[in-house]
Order: sequence, then structure tokens, then C-alpha cells
Amino acid sequence: MFIAYAVIAVVLALALSTSAFLTFTRNEKLVGGFAELGVPDAWLPRLALAKAAGAAGLLIGLVVPVIGVAAAIGVALYFLGAVVAHVRAHDYAIAPAVVLGLAAVAAAVLRITSA
Repeated sequence: MFIAYAVIAVVLALALSTSAFLTFTRNEKLVGGFAELGVPDAWLPRLALAKAAGAAGLLIGLVVPVIGVAAAIGVALYFLGAVVAHVRAHDYAIAPAVVLGLAAVAAAVLRITSA
């Protein structure tokens, strides 16, 4: 179970780190997507920080199980919020948020069972 957690945690951390970097640097495509969803510009640094913290927590979770579980739950909640934001904006292109959210749930379950 730990190896499965490690694989999911590393892949998810890579995706979150990339997204956090693009958000911090205000990549036009990513920022445009946030704007279409009605996300205020002032929220972008906080959202990027949340993604970076989730990535770091998942990797720390390789050594400290409780941090990995907490980070995975936080990431799952982040992507649940993303799905809600998409639905509220009548944008139903939610597959990436759903997949990443389910990966976070899987990471939480795997880390709990491998602790």
C-alpha cells in the first residue's frame, strides 16, 4: 500500500507544483480560466499557496503519515471546491478537477492503510 501511496503522492505533488507555479507566475491560460469561473484576482496567490502546501504535505507524508493524510484531505477539499466553482459558473469541464480530487482521496486512503 505504501508504494501505491508514494506513486500517487509524487505524481499528484508534481501536478500541484506545476499548477502552483503557473498560478504564481500568472500564466495567461490558467488565470483566464480562473477569471471565467469568477475567481477574484486577489485569491490567486492564496490558491497557489494552497496547491504548493498540498504538494509539500503529500511529499512530507512519505515520512510522516499524519501529514500525508492531512495534505491529501486538504487537496481533495481543494478540488471539491474547484468542481463547485465550475458548476456554479455553468462550466461543466470538470474532469481534471474530479480526477485530481479522486487521486487525492485515493492518496488519503492509501496513506491511512499503510501507516
